[in-house]
Amino acid sequence: MRPEYIIGIVLALLVIVGGGALLFSAPEGDSLFSPLTGTDVGNGNGEKAGEPYVEIVNPSGFVNTDGITIGELVGKKIILVDFMTYSCINCQRTFPYVKAWYEKYKDQGLEIVAIHTPEFAFEKDIDNVQKAMEENGINYPVVLDNDYATWRAYKNNYWPRKYLIDINGSIVYDHIGEGAYEETEKKIQELLKERAEVLGLGDVGEDSGLATDSISDVEISARSPETYFGSARNEYLANGTPGKSGVETFEAPTVAFANRLYLVGTWNIDGEYSEAVSDARVIYRFNAREVYIVAEADSEGVIEVYQDGELVTDVNRGESVGEDGFVVVRESRLYKLIKNEKAGEHVLELRVSPGIRLYAFTFG
Repeated sequence: MRPEYIIGIVLALLVIVGGGALLFSAPEGDSLFSPLTGTDVGNGNGEKAGEPYVEIVNPSGFVNTDGITIGELVGKKIILVDFMTYSCINCQRTFPYVKAWYEKYKDQGLEIVAIHTPEFAFEKDIDNVQKAMEENGINYPVVLDNDYATWRAYKNNYWPRKYLIDINGSIVYDHIGEGAYEETEKKIQELLKERAEVLGLGDVGEDSGLATDSISDVEISARSPETYFGSARNEYLANGTPGKSGVETFEAPTVAFANRLYLVGTWNIDGEYSEAVSDARVIYRFNAREVYIVAEADSEGVIEVYQDGELVTDVNRGESVGEDGFVVVRESRLYKLIKNEKAGEHVLELRVSPGIRLYAFTFG
């Protein structure tokens, strides 16, 4: 198990159903925070609205900038602070909107500062973050928050979470999770007009519309929860002992119950992940439209993807699945497995090459 994780944390009791945000209890020292699947529980009048801005604390590195602070922007820019992490599907679904705002309003006085607070250890690697930002077309400044210093300073518990800071340095908008894109953009426009007045730039005139109008909202229809493979958070493991690490051989279930994780074959279970050793399979009965998995491997391996007993080679396959029904795994990232036409209950089976490490299922 990685040294920064301590098994035995007490999981929070509240579960917010849906798929709009990930809720975490803030880490203490080196202990592991506990994840819960969340929904869009925020609004523009979140708990920090009206408070003064909070500065970036102890950054671990920067992407798309040599360095940045909130303080240097106050009095000059309107600032959108975006807490995210690159393997989080909830965060990824907000990227098109945030990028559209940046392109439309950066020359009018908007600055976006992304705080990349990692969920998994591999997300602390600046090379991984840099590559993910390039692949997602993100050009605004990204701050690595590897030790959760800025996360703690904001008393944050969610990915994604967005704060808007006005020209005077006050947090005037606080939104948790996905959604509210039109509301957020209208607030950006309002703050940019206020900035122009304060700085004596004159009337900015009528806006030409919303950048988000051309982006189709993603329907979130998942009823299955975020499900983790590592012993520190594998409370949904049904045919083994949750919280137990080490090499273990698992038997296939006679009946697969909904929203329960079943490992088959031999696996090496770590605090963060389960690594396939031999004859490794995963069985999971889910209720959703889409299925994603966070995975990695030291050398290239494959995952065969089956839905309801059939190899996924048709329109139901996710973007990461080839026409042969295989996912090639090497990079540490989110892989898209299933993309059904509509939500429903299905049985997912993965046949996993030795050496592949599985971290988490997420659903959409």
